[in-house]
Amino acid sequence: MKTMWCVLVLSGIFFSFLKGEPQTVTNVLFLDLQKSVELIVSLLPIMAFWTGLMKVVEKTNILNKISYALKPLVKFLFRDIIGDVKAVNAIVLTLSANMLGLGNSATAFGIQAMKELQRNNKNKKIATNAMCMFLIINVSSIQLIPINVIKLRADSGSIAPSEIILPTLVATSFSTLIAIFFTKYYERKKI
Repeated sequence: MKTMWCVLVLSGIFFSFLKGEPQTVTNVLFLDLQKSVELIVSLLPIMAFWTGLMKVVEKTNILNKISYALKPLVKFLFRDIIGDVKAVNAIVLTLSANMLGLGNSATAFGIQAMKELQRNNKNKKIATNAMCMFLIINVSSIQLIPINVIKLRADSGSIAPSEIILPTLVATSFSTLIAIFFTKYYERKKI
């Protein structure tokens, strides 16, 4: 990955000089980096709030109640781990954060969930069906409230930044259902 980034940056610099526009490099280095930092700083309060809220949910008994309510769904999707409360709780926490559109906040929970799933894995070099399903659901991720996108649209001056909710819900629901269907199909197939 490091090599790929270096190649991309160096090729960008090379082509800007080849095109005769070296000022493009300085514009990117100074102006675009500044905009990136401003964007990150503007998203920090939202991330901090939701990450804190998720930690409160994790520390209280609420997470166990949510896990219990979602047990039939989790049992269908993750047959391998239904008895492992820690793994199920980590998965539920990650999926909840993703559904709220907090992909960045969900990363820490996702890593914890994968560690729990790996702990139960007998062959540490091959991903289990539960690990594959968890990864697929995270990649497709149903978005109930895409908070980060709404925030970005609001910061960009959108008149109705929340009008993205319904199209996002429809698109992500469809992609998640298709992802689950194909994962279950290949899970049953002997390879």
